[in-house]
Amino acid sequence: MRALSRRGVLGLGMGAAAALTVGGCSSFGSSASDTVAADQGGTGPAKPIGDGSTAYTGKQPNQPPAPQKLEPGQKPPQFVVFSWDGAGEVGNGLFPRFRKLAKDHNASMTFFLSGLYLLPEQKKRMYRPPNNRVGASDIGYLTDDHIKATLKNVRAAWLEGHEIGTHFNGHFCGTGSGSVAHWTPAQWNDEIEQAMSFVTNWRTNTGFTDLDPLPFDYTKELVGGRTPCLLGQDNLLPTARKRGWRYDASSPGGRQVWPVKKQGVWDFPLQQIPFPGHSFEVLSMDYNILANQSQNSTKAPPANYPGWRKQATQAYIAGFQRAYETNRAPFFIGNHFEKWNGGIYMDAVEEALKHIADDARKDVRLVSFRQLCDWLDAQDPQVLADLRRLGVGQQFTGRG
Repeated sequence: MRALSRRGVLGLGMGAAAALTVGGCSSFGSSASDTVAADQGGTGPAKPIGDGSTAYTGKQPNQPPAPQKLEPGQKPPQFVVFSWDGAGEVGNGLFPRFRKLAKDHNASMTFFLSGLYLLPEQKKRMYRPPNNRVGASDIGYLTDDHIKATLKNVRAAWLEGHEIGTHFNGHFCGTGSGSVAHWTPAQWNDEIEQAMSFVTNWRTNTGFTDLDPLPFDYTKELVGGRTPCLLGQDNLLPTARKRGWRYDASSPGGRQVWPVKKQGVWDFPLQQIPFPGHSFEVLSMDYNILANQSQNSTKAPPANYPGWRKQATQAYIAGFQRAYETNRAPFFIGNHFEKWNGGIYMDAVEEALKHIADDARKDVRLVSFRQLCDWLDAQDPQVLADLRRLGVGQQFTGRG
């Protein structure tokens, strides 16, 4: 684990720490009547793609109406994006827990699916990671039962309106040539192709015949990702641009200001946020808070848990409040489906989401990264340029 600074460390993918051996709403102004119920599936009959692992089912349900342009000087909504690295369900119930939380608060999220979580370990030699041995991975392969649970949750998440991005595959974060930090644009493209193959051919690779297909065309659904440990963005971006990706969420140490594009791709970094009790700030991700609290230990003495849980919750809330009360910069939070240190970080993000989704704040939007792209791309460039002039904590002075 390579530290950025005392303020935080780079995020791990789900399972990597275990191996350490890893009233707002989701709309731009919609109501329940604006969406299609998730249990109805897509808007049309399923049309199998390839081996039937995925299927085109029409327009994704539970999406907001078309975003509206801001008028010059008009205060923007406060966007908040909760995102999840790895996005596998390994029997701890965290994937369905946060799907339910999102449903309860009309929130959309982004789930960065690791391609290897749909590839059985007995087929691991199908994976040829750049600059690493065949079948190698710094995160574990899932059991058949956990692959099935992951497929069921990914399917349900998309039908509920969430975005399915990518966390790539083997999660190589070391210092040698095998690290994603040293991959070339061509190697990133190969990694993406393999991730897409594992998602779109899970039926062939697993032999499962008792599961429904994923209800989307992944070649169209996949428009962004987050790299392992937030490494390698510079060489990923040329590939992301050529593939038509709309954003990348891999940049570390961002500040709470309005985003810009890098090489034609929206850059959505994890952000430095206030860290209660400290003079420095921390990255807005569960593992980075953990690293500052327990020095990377995921099983610290339980006596620390209540205080740390409160501190983590307050950090997320402080980051939200700073943006909401000043420049309204979109706020990004990253997480993993892990019960590190007694599950306190899962409790913290749940409490923070409940606070952020307070019904009294009608101008808060809990969205996916793709939905945020939709809103940004609909705005007048000059209006966005004016917003980007606002620094961290700088008060918005336009009209409300």
